[in-house]
Amino acid sequence: MNGRHTARGGALGGGLLVAGTTSDAGKSVVTAGICRWLVRQGVRVAPFKAQNMSLNSFVTRRGAEIGRAQAMQAAAARTEPTALMNPVLLKPGSDRSSQVVLLGRPVGEMSAKGYFGRSGDRGGAGTPYAGRREQLLGTVTDCLQELRRTHDAVICEGAGSPAEINLRRTDIVNMGIARAGRLPVVVVGDIDRGGVFASFFGTTALLSREDQSLVAGYLVNKFRGDVSLLEPGLEMLRTLTGRPTLGVLPFAHGLGIDEEDGLRVSLRGAVRESVVAPPHGADVLRIAVAAVPLMSNFTDVDALAAEPGVVVRFVDRAEELADADLVVLPGTRGTVRALEWLRERGLADAIARRAADGRPVLGICGGFQMLGTLIDDEVESRAGTVPGLGLLPVRVRFAADKTLARPAGTALGEPVEGYEIHHGVAEVDGGETFFTDARGQALDGCRVGAVWGTHWHGSLESDAFRREFLRRVAADAGRAFVPAPDTSFGALREEQLDRLGDLIEEHADTDALLRLIEKGVPEGLPFVPPGAP
Repeated sequence: MNGRHTARGGALGGGLLVAGTTSDAGKSVVTAGICRWLVRQGVRVAPFKAQNMSLNSFVTRRGAEIGRAQAMQAAAARTEPTALMNPVLLKPGSDRSSQVVLLGRPVGEMSAKGYFGRSGDRGGAGTPYAGRREQLLGTVTDCLQELRRTHDAVICEGAGSPAEINLRRTDIVNMGIARAGRLPVVVVGDIDRGGVFASFFGTTALLSREDQSLVAGYLVNKFRGDVSLLEPGLEMLRTLTGRPTLGVLPFAHGLGIDEEDGLRVSLRGAVRESVVAPPHGADVLRIAVAAVPLMSNFTDVDALAAEPGVVVRFVDRAEELADADLVVLPGTRGTVRALEWLRERGLADAIARRAADGRPVLGICGGFQMLGTLIDDEVESRAGTVPGLGLLPVRVRFAADKTLARPAGTALGEPVEGYEIHHGVAEVDGGETFFTDARGQALDGCRVGAVWGTHWHGSLESDAFRREFLRRVAADAGRAFVPAPDTSFGALREEQLDRLGDLIEEHADTDALLRLIEKGVPEGLPFVPPGAP
């Protein structure tokens, strides 16, 4: 693909929907890879996901909350993330209910039955959308049209599988938006799980005739080995379905790209699959992240894992804190529930002993709230007044309105930026202020000894601040750890996004992808029986 491709004659720009045979098939990274490949060719491209269910979210510069994966995809597209890119965000609060965020703003809690049910079904209280999920199709279609009006191409991501036949009638994120926007669909399958041919065929065969007419081809993801051994199967798949496979993407280690949610986090594994770089100083620094229930924005620790000599693990047992130089309490959608979990597992007592011994602890957002003396929550858990861990002189009151902000300031003598997503309002009565403005006025957070807390997500991505914080942690932990002087988290992320673009450019049929984006759905795609029941 050479030169610049633009929308013609004022018509809507081109588009494509990346669907998947399953959750975690690789839709997010493939979407990001296509965005990076296109923008490197001079194409104005934007990502889009009509509906996202995730506890990892981000705040745009206009104060809208969207899925963190869509913010990552916007970075891949080298464009500013906006609420248009993720108009509906569902943030689970339990197995049965979620907070609904519409166009970047929370509109209430809703039961799963209320959201996925038919019109007229009884849903959760507090939102006008209960039981009327299909009404959101107009909203998400308008957002897609606006992005297509202002961009040459919009690469859309589906959710789960498009063949969830129990949910198809009210679908707005897979074939629902594809049909509304006349988008060609490419289905991604994770061959590392096995059964990819059956998954491609079965996904197609379970769709209605109208939906099948939009499925233009397949992408194999996470392949290991000699691709020539796969080719006979790909040709048989084409014979069976009448659709080509548009690429075989190899398994790639260490991408470190933002996850959609926390379901895949291994409690005893590394934060990502990259080889830990040797320490810059004499020692490594071991960081244990408490894998609390409803963990949110665990991507906060990615910047720590990017530092040479820093080893990050997610843990759920008190004994796993013994050799940790720093314990991190991350964000959570259930602060009170997470606090109970810490106490039930003995982690709360272990953290208190650490603090008494002057060993470092960091709380971020919900983790910060748990470190305080008291939590008054009539909003999230409706548990009323609950004692905190008592390690910071902070009282937290949950407000009905959510704080959504992109603050900037200074901490430990270094510039720092972050983003805020929380209902809890902290009243600090003592200790040292963590983040201040240019005049030294308090902005956020608290520190007492080696215990630190802040509401700011993403602050550790500020390189100079992160290095200074790790120096303080190493000193308190008695480790001869020295942060590398040249680690740039932003540059590492750019390298990772370029690697995704390389995967598409080198292993996908980019000419075929470009034809789909520019010309739309091919004519004459055959029907694969039996179709939707």
